[in-house]
Amino acid sequence: MKAVHALGFIGFTAFSVRGQAALYAQCEWLGWTGATTCDNGADCNYKNDYYSQCLPASATTNTASTCGASRPASAGKLKYAGVNIAGFDFGTDTNGDGSASSAYPPLPQYYGADGPAQMAHFVKDDKFNIFRLPVSWQFLTDNVGTGTLNQAYFAEYDTLVQACLATGASCVIDIHNYARWYGAIIGQGGPSNEVFASLWNSLASHYASESRIVFGIMNEPHDLPNITLWAQTVQAAVTAIRNAGATTQMILLPCDNYSSAETLVSDGSAEALSVVTNPDGSHTNLVFDVHKYLDYDSSGTSDTCVTNNIAEAWEPLSQWLRCNGRQALNTETGGGNTASCEEYMCQQIQYMAENSDVILGYVGWSAGNFASTYVLSETPSENGGTWIDQPLVKSCMAPSVNNLVA
Repeated sequence: MKAVHALGFIGFTAFSVRGQAALYAQCEWLGWTGATTCDNGADCNYKNDYYSQCLPASATTNTASTCGASRPASAGKLKYAGVNIAGFDFGTDTNGDGSASSAYPPLPQYYGADGPAQMAHFVKDDKFNIFRLPVSWQFLTDNVGTGTLNQAYFAEYDTLVQACLATGASCVIDIHNYARWYGAIIGQGGPSNEVFASLWNSLASHYASESRIVFGIMNEPHDLPNITLWAQTVQAAVTAIRNAGATTQMILLPCDNYSSAETLVSDGSAEALSVVTNPDGSHTNLVFDVHKYLDYDSSGTSDTCVTNNIAEAWEPLSQWLRCNGRQALNTETGGGNTASCEEYMCQQIQYMAENSDVILGYVGWSAGNFASTYVLSETPSENGGTWIDQPLVKSCMAPSVNNLVA
């Protein structure tokens, strides 16, 4: 797919002889030479100067699910769109191994990238409104497997959090340890639930009065021996956060299989985590934390995108969430700065917006201390006071471009 980054709008004046586009496929773009009509009775809907999509003719009406729940007419604008600001998580692998010394704070005073300036740009120029700030457990406690924060290291991390809050955006505190501490799973042979809850109580006590803090309990649990026991670990963290005085903020419930949106229901995570409640027994502001990349194996390691994730992930997940009165936030998604990723990412975001009653938004991976050469880089460059975004951000992911964030 050819991406064209020209300004202006070219109307739908020419029809392709290449056949009709499939449902949810692209049907127009500046300079687009593919199909401009849609099959199966779908309509080609203009989204912005860079993208249009084949949608069902009834897309503007409620769509019923198997349980009888319907998408409300108010759906269509996401609540959140943002970017991960990485660096404090560097050096922590999927086994939960890492060291405080491996972290690379995205703060210029620590010789890192200027994360605060990146966030200020993303808010002012691109209209993003949420940032996820991954940090390793090892960094927070100086490599000690307890819930006691190392005050010197925590002060460094809090500098980034305060810079995030200063932009007016929401800020996700994300412990980036894959449900592990040096290979041992929390609550299942590794640190106890009590120790993990103590860590979250320490963090939540510090941010209890900040309404725009979001608590991301754990990044990408995977290969969990017992999902029911994991739900008990999550419950311990939720209770600790609420008991610390953070009674109203959003808490993100992390599922198995690297938090895959595609397998939230099928791997048992949805059922197990559905029993997690606030101390008052409610599910208020308890939101499922899901991830979804667009490359061939959903790993986020290729700059070639092959799917918009709609049929295999977002459609069934949206139905389940709606039927069960729950919501999810996509806190990691991304793709290469390539035409294929621009195509499929636009489609994914459009579908999520159409189901914004149950899918709250997306957070792209990643900026902060990632170099511009990183395969999924969303790190902007600065030249003479002007910020220049990566192609995927400026063509698709920025709310100022896609107009899909309220």
